[in-house]
Amino acid sequence: MLIAGFPAGAWGTNCYLVAPAAGEECVIIDPGHQAAQGVEDALKKHRLKPVAVILTHGHIDHVASVVPVCGAHDVPAWIHPSDRYMMSDPEKALGRSIGMPLMGELTVGEPDDVRELSDGAGLKLAGLDFSVAHAPGHTKGSVTFRMPETAEIPSVFFSGDLLFAGSIGRTDLPGGSHTEILESLARVCLPLDDSTVVLSGHGPQTSIGQERATNPYLRQVAAGLGPDDTSAPRRGM
Repeated sequence: MLIAGFPAGAWGTNCYLVAPAAGEECVIIDPGHQAAQGVEDALKKHRLKPVAVILTHGHIDHVASVVPVCGAHDVPAWIHPSDRYMMSDPEKALGRSIGMPLMGELTVGEPDDVRELSDGAGLKLAGLDFSVAHAPGHTKGSVTFRMPETAEIPSVFFSGDLLFAGSIGRTDLPGGSHTEILESLARVCLPLDDSTVVLSGHGPQTSIGQERATNPYLRQVAAGLGPDDTSAPRRGM
């Protein structure tokens, strides 16, 4: 399997291209601010043909390049219905002027083909299997994508802004909830094997085992503690 990732734009949002191998079809995850050129460079480098864009949530730092990327390759975008409005109205999703000086250079709106994700859905795209888990807390429509373990590689978990190396997503924007994100961590992340590779929306690669041992929030929910038992920093837009 091939996974090509790069941080893009003002918020350093990780965009991923996933394919069975070089020269084959691929899926693009979270093409955010200023990601379009990076996507094209990765497609050319690895000789990939995109078949879909899938989105972990609707914040502008994760979806800003959806329209140009989908338009250039005539592919659909998949997003949870609770976050769909954010593609057309990013300011409403933020509730304040985070990065709004950049709005003039962003392409706001939906691509021609938008499809909606649901909890527990299985997506088979580009010959790859993705399990969708609804994981609210950072936004109402946040989701994660998990790929199964194979003989060659462990399971891969695209966590969006739910789980980061040493941290979790912020919950102080519209639709955010600290209680809900802890519930999502417990329901979605804790059952995963320690060997599961975590590729998040910001920052470096980690693993469930590493986060189970060191992440204060995952430790908190594993211990069954309440929502106010840690004040460790959070990340994301």
